[in-house]
Amino acid sequence: MHNPALLVLADLALVLALGSLLKPLLRRLRQPPVIAEIVAGLALGPSLLGLLPGNPTEVLFPAPVRESLSAIAQVGILLFMFLIGWEMNMGQLRRQRGEVLAVSLSAIAVPFLAGMALATYLYAHHDTVGGHRVDSLGFKLFVGAAMAITAFPVLARIVRDCGLRKSRVGTVALAGAAVGDLIAWCLLIVVSVVAVSAGPERLVRVALLGAVLAAVLVLLVRPLLRRLLRPRAGRLPELVLPVLAAGALATAYCAAVIGLDGIFGAFAFGLVMPRDLEPAVSERISSPFEQITALLMPVFFVTTGLSVDITRLGGSGLLELAAILVVACLSKMLAAYGTGRLIGLGHRDAGLLGFLMNTRGLTELVILNAGMSLGVLDVPMFTMMVIMALVTTGMAGFVLPRAEPEQPTIPAPAPRPHAGEGSPTDASAGAAPQHSGAPTR
Repeated sequence: MHNPALLVLADLALVLALGSLLKPLLRRLRQPPVIAEIVAGLALGPSLLGLLPGNPTEVLFPAPVRESLSAIAQVGILLFMFLIGWEMNMGQLRRQRGEVLAVSLSAIAVPFLAGMALATYLYAHHDTVGGHRVDSLGFKLFVGAAMAITAFPVLARIVRDCGLRKSRVGTVALAGAAVGDLIAWCLLIVVSVVAVSAGPERLVRVALLGAVLAAVLVLLVRPLLRRLLRPRAGRLPELVLPVLAAGALATAYCAAVIGLDGIFGAFAFGLVMPRDLEPAVSERISSPFEQITALLMPVFFVTTGLSVDITRLGGSGLLELAAILVVACLSKMLAAYGTGRLIGLGHRDAGLLGFLMNTRGLTELVILNAGMSLGVLDVPMFTMMVIMALVTTGMAGFVLPRAEPEQPTIPAPAPRPHAGEGSPTDASAGAAPQHSGAPTR
């Protein structure tokens, strides 16, 4: 098939079909939908399909088709980040109890520092991307931040499926991950500014322009959104959804022009969305975006899988991968376990907390793709970090179902409704505004 446009259609059909087939198979292993979609992306890439005679990966996904798929995936990930931003509750940090703050901060600080220490060793082997030397500090900060991530959406799904939602360990994990996500995204914005700045002058420029963009969003865009989302005669204007989508994409473009990755712009646009909308209004807005991202996110996983090539790791790469897995798992799990014990959890529950906080899911892949686009990660480093995201997300599914849920010890807020298991997110209380959508990855 020589027509790239027709091949894009065929590839989209293949991506959606393969993801749908893998989900029920992996669900039997208590794996969340994101695992099936990651595996589908890896299977279609050079790590598996590309090993067959004739390199079917290159036949199915030639360069022009990859560009089109990347554009489609970019739309999906930006709308996903808009929902993630809307999901964040900026007042959460002030309202949480000390034990939740202790869990979230320790589960970020320890992996961040451990990741930076490991990156000091890895940098010598991954200091050049595309012929350009990667800034040492930017590389170390980025690896540390990637290690610190906990994917709240997929964690919420696992907690619900394992019957831990009303237990103390479940509520502490959910609230801790929600607060941790907020801190981690703020940290990643700072890290990205440092990573893309070749010197102090550009660093100041990116920081100043970023501050200007933030001021415009808070002082101008937020009041306009509040007026736009005010129902008139019980109905929202028909232009609401197109305006919100355009706003998320335009803010992403502005962030990219400044020098940041576009995901931070879409995320920031979600942050300034009103949080006090009526439930029916929130549902009417969030549901279409959830359905759109449910269809587009599998394309993101395939474009990610096309950039992952396990065959290029070699012996030294496998040793580095082992080091990454050990540091990622031990730093997260020991930090959460130790803090869990300090706040009064038993040995078993503190261990469960460690596995829960170790899940990274789609959030990690978003960050890693940003690292690729910013020129911070080369292909081998990207490959190893993607495998780490897959392993740490899948670990909990094998361990937690074997443990009987605890009896409730403190009340937990009810989960919010979802558009579907492969669509934007399961959420729990504590971390969410009053709308009903956020990505379930």
